[in-house]
Amino acid sequence: MSDDKPTSRNPGKKTLLERLGDAFTGEPKDREELLTIIQDAHGNDILDDDSLRIITGAMNVSDLHVRDIMIPRSQMVSLEHDESIKDWTAKIVASGHSRFPVIGENPDEVLGVLLAKDMLSLSLSNDFNEAEMQKQVRNIIRKVTFVPESKRVNVLLRDFRQNRNHLAIVVDEYRGISGLVTIEDVLEEIVGEIEDEHDDETVSNIASNGAGAFIVQALTPIVDFNAHFATDFSDEEFDTIGGIVMHKFGRVPKRDDTIQIGDLQVRVTTADNRRVRAFEVSLQS
Repeated sequence: MSDDKPTSRNPGKKTLLERLGDAFTGEPKDREELLTIIQDAHGNDILDDDSLRIITGAMNVSDLHVRDIMIPRSQMVSLEHDESIKDWTAKIVASGHSRFPVIGENPDEVLGVLLAKDMLSLSLSNDFNEAEMQKQVRNIIRKVTFVPESKRVNVLLRDFRQNRNHLAIVVDEYRGISGLVTIEDVLEEIVGEIEDEHDDETVSNIASNGAGAFIVQALTPIVDFNAHFATDFSDEEFDTIGGIVMHKFGRVPKRDDTIQIGDLQVRVTTADNRRVRAFEVSLQS
């Protein structure tokens, strides 16, 4: 009789690490070959859907610039320096955001960033009147970080981590305000959409930009888009207006790409190399 102890491991079955090692046998020569290996690993059930999305998302981030993922200026929720504390509180509560740029007399002048928790702590710990409260709030406004539109997203993520920042103001080549970007925007490019308790159906997918046009989220259901713009797009092939617009372009359009669809002029306002997020839609007479 053999003294060898039986092993619980099936010698014909490889561990996950061994299967990954087999998948990556042979060093890839370029990025395309690496992506092919990763996709093959997914096809062979070595990587699940979530893992594939995270790996490819992390790789794609190095190709993106801040302009590709930023929240455009027209969609920023800002606090005006000369508004009352009551007005600020109303904006904070309505938006559900945690950080807000504070704008000075010039629309391109950002004085700093207000954290909602700082204002809440101040209001709970003190019994100031309105005038005194406004003075105190100005003292808790934090320093703002500015980044150019052309900055690479992977570098921005490294800076966010090193400097412990969560929000930066995006500026164009003339130092004008283009929008803002948060660490959540970067992470969503890697892991997909991150929803919280404020990301619900009550948030409008179609909002006026104050200049006669509308900012439309790409995920707006076609039925809602038709109801707002009196159009009759079919929802048999696509569920969202983003699907129709991308079909009309015949490709993934870039920021500021414009197309005429019937009586509507559609300009891409937010996009990356994988998808479109928002459009500016105006009616052409």
